[in-house]
Amino acid sequence: MTWIVLTNPNIIRIESNRNMTFALHDRLEADTIFVTDLTHSRVLLMNDSQYPWLVLVPRYQGLRDLHDLPSDKLAEVMEEVRNVSEVLVRDFNAFKINVAALGNMVPQLHIHVVARFEEDPAWPGPIWGVHPTVPYGKKESTNLRVLLEAAIRSGNH
Repeated sequence: MTWIVLTNPNIIRIESNRNMTFALHDRLEADTIFVTDLTHSRVLLMNDSQYPWLVLVPRYQGLRDLHDLPSDKLAEVMEEVRNVSEVLVRDFNAFKINVAALGNMVPQLHIHVVARFEEDPAWPGPIWGVHPTVPYGKKESTNLRVLLEAAIRSGNH
């Protein structure tokens, strides 16, 4: 993939995606558990056992908002979001899937995909900041990560 970077109105620099190193924002690194890398996104599990909550981070540098993705990549990233959403519905029996790309606390583009239930602690309101997080135990997070990776990989054609 080739990116055209406008560093000022008179200079255009062309960079290959292979030469751009993907780096995860420190806050995402601290708050999540790695699940798997898809073609376009890194899939993370939010370390809050109150909700099945995944975060997809497009693996391209310098993205802040969805419109920063080239249109062909936007469609492909949204297909990954759709596939992950289907896993949460199928494997967790989610009543509703919430998808959001907020980015107010973490400027790096990331997409939250949250399984919601009528009996979850924040229902029907938003989950952000409502209750303190309840981290997964080590064994529970390891088991869940393995199950999610297998389910996502089997559903990602």
